[in-house]
Amino acid sequence: MGDAAETYTEPTLDEQVASYQREFRDLDPQVEKIVSGLFRLHRRMNAAYGRQFAEVGISAPEWEVLRALMLSGAPYALGPTELAKRFGLTPAAMTHRIDRMLAAHLVTRERDESNRVRVIIRITDEGRERWLETMRRASVFEEDLVQDLDAGERAALGEMLTRLLRRVD
Repeated sequence: MGDAAETYTEPTLDEQVASYQREFRDLDPQVEKIVSGLFRLHRRMNAAYGRQFAEVGISAPEWEVLRALMLSGAPYALGPTELAKRFGLTPAAMTHRIDRMLAAHLVTRERDESNRVRVIIRITDEGRERWLETMRRASVFEEDLVQDLDAGERAALGEMLTRLLRRVD
């Protein structure tokens, strides 16, 4: 007897939309196909990135902190309060995340020399290398993902997604 997960085949987007329309006749099938497609893409991309993080030896939350530090620019350092705000975490939850990252040698925690009360979280060489490795792997995955789109389609899709994101924000 097989596992239920082994035998389940996800319906196509068209099949899913048709099923929804049976139960909710006011549904706009074009809108539902777009939203369902984006949701499926998001889910599958998260799974792929999760596998890549695991291969590199970091978690998705750790990658987020490393990304924030890298995007902050040299000297790649932020305060824990700022990090907590960026991720919508409590200070205690951020401290817990930072503690794990300290143990893994991904970041350092030090006092700000100009303000001894302030703590600075700084990326280590190890943290930077792991972040770069995930970026290298992600680039390969992402190029493969959009390989069937020409330059114009990529640009148009990027613009459309930007408009959708503005709508949500």
